[in-house]
Amino acid sequence: MEIGITTFVETTPDVHTGEVISHAERIREVVEEIVLADQVGLDIFGVGEHHRQDYAASAPAVLLAAAASQTKRIRLTSAVSVLSSDDPVRVFQDFATVDAISNGRAEIMAGRGSFIESFPLFGYDLNDYNVLFDEKLDLLLKIRDSEKVTWSGKHRPSIQNLGVYPRPVQDPIPVWIASGGTPQSVARAGVLGLPLVLAIIGGSPASLLHL
Repeated sequence: MEIGITTFVETTPDVHTGEVISHAERIREVVEEIVLADQVGLDIFGVGEHHRQDYAASAPAVLLAAAASQTKRIRLTSAVSVLSSDDPVRVFQDFATVDAISNGRAEIMAGRGSFIESFPLFGYDLNDYNVLFDEKLDLLLKIRDSEKVTWSGKHRPSIQNLGVYPRPVQDPIPVWIASGGTPQSVARAGVLGLPLVLAIIGGSPASLLHL
């Protein structure tokens, strides 16, 4: 059994004072939290991606890299990387870099995102919500499994026998499917042979019984 913490690095008002701290202060706090989690013996710490005013972590890999150099054993993961609106090459490179700094403690949790603000921000059409994830997950796994990649799809320029660097310490670096609990996501993870993480984003845990 592993025990850990995940956060979206929220900046909601203090329940007593109503004060809202700055994004910069909240980011520094989370790095301190990860260092403390490592010191007390927790197994994993995850930082999720959002692009909203009330969350501070739009670049989880950068935040995890800051913590990687100050920790010894705790595993460091995204929770979640919104792969649909990101570039799988950059996601892989970012987490391979975290893996190097941490000497093999990085993981990627790839998902479609419970919020949709990143799609217009990066110029993607919400009508392509599902196909974007399918294509980009396919590319991410190909990059993970092979140093040089040949790939083509509809929503990203093709790659012809190009290397993606740096390579991670772990071979392969763990990639999880992160889901809010849809049966389709569970089935996808099973078909691809990938581990699955379920997030109870809202509502009752009973809603996950059908899985």
